[in-house]
Amino acid sequence: MRIGVVTFPGSLDDGDAARAARIAGAEAVRLWHGNPDLQRVDAVVLPGGFSYGDYLRCGAIARFAPVMETIVRAAGGGLPVLGICNGFQILCEAHLLPGALTRNQHLHFRNRDQYLRLASDRTAWTGAFTEDQELLIPVKNGEGRYVADERTLDELVATGRVVARYVHGNPNGSQRDIAAIANEAGNVVGIMPHPEHAVEALTGPSLDGLGFFTSVLKHLAEAASAPAQAAKGRAEAATGPAVASGQGANR
Repeated sequence: MRIGVVTFPGSLDDGDAARAARIAGAEAVRLWHGNPDLQRVDAVVLPGGFSYGDYLRCGAIARFAPVMETIVRAAGGGLPVLGICNGFQILCEAHLLPGALTRNQHLHFRNRDQYLRLASDRTAWTGAFTEDQELLIPVKNGEGRYVADERTLDELVATGRVVARYVHGNPNGSQRDIAAIANEAGNVVGIMPHPEHAVEALTGPSLDGLGFFTSVLKHLAEAASAPAQAAKGRAEAATGPAVASGQGANR
């Protein structure tokens, strides 16, 4: 499976995301912001960093990059897309996810290992986890506070689209402790903490982040096998009566 990792001017964690994809067992494909060609990847990661220097708003310029035009269309067709930190901001700016990421409530940059509680294992990026599982993943942001109007927040909760919440302390004042959300189809996920920094015991506080990358590989494998299984079922249904008839004739 091929996971594309986009590099924007100012991207910081694209190399880490590519490494995480490789550790999970995928082929990491580097994608360039100025090239709309996704190179036949099976999933895409928008990494953390400071795309275009965070000018105007975080992610506000990156959403107009040529590669994003292709990603928006592909996401509408079911392509799994994970936005991490700045990538989450870009997904909101591109209207693939609702709400916005704003300045931390306390106005300070936060860099620490953060506990999350998984709220949904029904997305393309969380199927390897179980609901209510606690994860320990680094967070590092200055504009990580998730905000939305009350109607949107209620809808996210009611439809199971809150993917993860902060526990044991909210690092940025996100409304309803939201750390990650998904679109309606579950193929697009935005997360403020950095799972790509929790994939190796040597450098991370845990291996909990690896599950996001293995989840999408599992999702892709299941999606690839579904047509074959359906075709097998149709063939068995079509040949069943004929086989039964033939067996009866040979008695």
